[in-house]
Amino acid sequence: MSVRITLRDKEFTIRPGMTVRDALKQVGIQPESVIPTRDGEAITDDEILRDGEHIRLIAVISGG
Repeated sequence: MSVRITLRDKEFTIRPGMTVRDALKQVGIQPESVIPTRDGEAITDDEILRDGEHIRLIAVISGG
């Protein structure tokens, strides 16, 4: 099966069993630039992705 990862209007399909960090790198997203959430709760980038999950990413905005 698969895991869905959504950032704004883009959706990626990832295989389960890898960490959030590895999945983000695989699709070309800098892990430091987003906050991953599961069911509305923030999760760490070392969480293992499970089959059927939907992970939503919140873009981190910084300025200087």
